[in-house]
Amino acid sequence: MTRIGFVGLGSMGEAMALNLVAAGTPLTVWNRSPDKAKALEAAGATVAPDAAAVFDRSEVVFMMLTDADAVDTVLTRGIPEFAERVRGRTVVHMGTTEPAYSAGLEADVRAAGGHYVEAPVSGSRAPAEAGELVAMLAGDPVDVERVRPLMAPMCRETIPCGAVPGALLMKLAVNVFLITLVTGLAESVHFARTYGLDMERFVGVLAGGQMASPVMLVKAPKMVAEEFAPQASITNVWTNTRLISAAAAAAGISLPLLEASRGLFADASALGMGDADMAAVLKAVEAHARMG
Repeated sequence: MTRIGFVGLGSMGEAMALNLVAAGTPLTVWNRSPDKAKALEAAGATVAPDAAAVFDRSEVVFMMLTDADAVDTVLTRGIPEFAERVRGRTVVHMGTTEPAYSAGLEADVRAAGGHYVEAPVSGSRAPAEAGELVAMLAGDPVDVERVRPLMAPMCRETIPCGAVPGALLMKLAVNVFLITLVTGLAESVHFARTYGLDMERFVGVLAGGQMASPVMLVKAPKMVAEEFAPQASITNVWTNTRLISAAAAAAGISLPLLEASRGLFADASALGMGDADMAAVLKAVEAHARMG
């Protein structure tokens, strides 16, 4: 059986790793904050003392990390230890970073004798807990097909997206729709509330028609109740908007709805909502209304 490692046990990573363990996967894990590993240890995973030990004990290492700097730190990229860490192993980059960064990382991993798969996921905390994520995979077809079955406990779908950075570009394209959808829903909630509509009926109309979707069915009640426990945070989504904007600029295209959403997520962060669920963009919409 393939020896698997998992690095990065945040809101998403913890749930994903727990699903691997529940499926009987021999798993070695590490997180910069040791407390985050306690649930995995209780579930039966081996907790490594550091990231180096994860790579020493694993053939495939999944990394669910916040940004490029965190990835480079875990891989010791840029110093001699990097080659020893990745040689002969398959590095699976599951976070959301700039596509160009991922392409450069793939080149470095392959030059050091390792294998690389780009595998961002679509979904938030609840789908991660349910093993219902959708993964987009890019890389050498042999490496992708080696990794796909290992991801089954975490993902409902694993969709090959060609060469790197095809998976990250696909993730950003999907997120354009997600982010503008949730921002539009926030405006709709604000409009309905301003006119004193029955909000339960409002949600019922949305749920009963063609605009119903898993996202709407989760986010609309959160907005109406102002219950903003995070699934995907304002900070995380704001970061995604910046990545999308940069990719759009590189392609010479304009995304006016995304840019409007980016401003609102920036405003929500400035209002102190950074750790709240993305549904809290409603508070930025309301703030704009008060400013006239």
